[in-house]
Amino acid sequence: MDIKQIQELIKFVSRSGVNEVAIEQENFKITIKTNQAPTIVQATVPPQIAPAVVPAAAAPQPVAPTEPKAAPVEDTSKYITIKSPMIGTFYRSASPEKPSFVNVGDEIASGKVVCIIEAMKLFNEIESEVSGRIVKVLVENASPVEYDQPLFLVEPI
Repeated sequence: MDIKQIQELIKFVSRSGVNEVAIEQENFKITIKTNQAPTIVQATVPPQIAPAVVPAAAAPQPVAPTEPKAAPVEDTSKYITIKSPMIGTFYRSASPEKPSFVNVGDEIASGKVVCIIEAMKLFNEIESEVSGRIVKVLVENASPVEYDQPLFLVEPI
């Protein structure tokens, strides 16, 4: 660290209200302490009320547990996943008034724009690298996406 960075760090510590900051790097160690009175935060936890014990009048009849009906599990191994190449906001169309680039059931070819991902105020068109039919859209419109997050399932043709 140079002297300017140390001065900025001192200003930051004094403004933040922190009493002590220690930074240690390979060949450098600095501790900055302020004369401010320490801030003490006290939290009280309300006492837990024990649940009232009600004597059982009669033993309840056992009820046969009902198994929840499981939704049919789709075999997605036969599908190709189009994944997000970046972090940003996922959009299905170029603007709210325009139709989606692709919908479920649409056939796509390699190079076709399937969505837009906005990253740092730049709108990046995402092109398909596969040909096939869109089976499922995995992300809601205008929602944030992570790098390598699945966006679409495509059935290869």
